[in-house]
Amino acid sequence: HWAMRPSGNPLLLQALAVTLKARRAELGLSQEDLAGRAEIDRPFVSLLEVARKQPTLSVLHRLATALEQSLSEFTESVELNYSAIVAASSRRSGPVRKKA
Repeated sequence: HWAMRPSGNPLLLQALAVTLKARRAELGLSQEDLAGRAEIDRPFVSLLEVARKQPTLSVLHRLATALEQSLSEFTESVELNYSAIVAASSRRSGPVRKKA
């Protein structure tokens, strides 16, 4: 039995969470509605939306379909959000300065 390791990229999980929640809201779906459409548990949707879990590829595909998008459309949205989150994160932390 393989244990799932936590993501080494929390900003990517945050981008997925933001994308998932925004698209669900855009369609006027509850977490329960989305879970039913994607054939997953509602608590798992909740954990995805707060970046506490990462889905398998097959679950990601089911989520995209449930959100009326292709997998590529959905992941493109995740990528755009990821780029924005990374940029915002680097602005907050400021430039890295080396000591002389």
